Amino acid sequence: MCEPFISNHQYNFIKKQAGILEHALKTNADPKVLESVKYNSASKAVELFHDGTDIQKEMLENIFKSQTADGFEKHLKALEPYLVEFPQITAKQIQKLFPKNKKLKLPDLSMIDYRYVTYLSWIDISTNKLFIVYHVNGQFVGVEGKYSPTHKKSFCFLCNKYEELALFTAISKKRPAHSSPDYYKAVGNYLCMNGQECNKNMTDTSSLESFIDTVIG
Repeated sequence: MCEPFISNHQYNFIKKQAGILEHALKTNADPKVLESVKYNSASKAVELFHDGTDIQKEMLENIFKSQTADGFEKHLKALEPYLVEFPQITAKQIQKLFPKNKKLKLPDLSMIDYRYVTYLSWIDISTNKLFIVYHVNGQFVGVEGKYSPTHKKSFCFLCNKYEELALFTAISKKRPAHSSPDYYKAVGNYLCMNGQECNKNMTDTSSLESFIDTVIG
């Protein structure tokens, strides 16, 4: 049995590709079209793991040999033991990321299934603030900002899914050279109201990492 090697967003991407093939099987009887969809979906999934072993690549390729919904579900379920967990983090570590928040309210960390987490997020209703914790380049980073529900649906900038959104606005810590002491820049984006659902939808971390870089560098 090989070690875990699939991150949450990669697992979501694999599921998305499997869903594309499953849909094609249900709606298109042309063997050439199906073969093309199968090849493209399998290739995109395998390409996520350039340095993957032959065993790992074979596991992924087997998914796209399925012909039924039960077959896809079975193979995807078989990948779950190989999911890489979001690094365990303690309450103290989180508090150090937000030192100015002396009364920081934290989520129940014991109730989180870290296999399905790309980023941690929670809302402090009393202050209308959203907190995000992400692990990048071997360390945890934290971003906090104002949280404003929109009561509308559109596309989340993180997962690119059509969901009910909130406006998340954070103050950038990056300062241009020779900026004045009162320099101020707010960075805002629309993201899923439900962070757990957003994590289920995420197939790419580039938007999240770009946002974090804009805010904290």
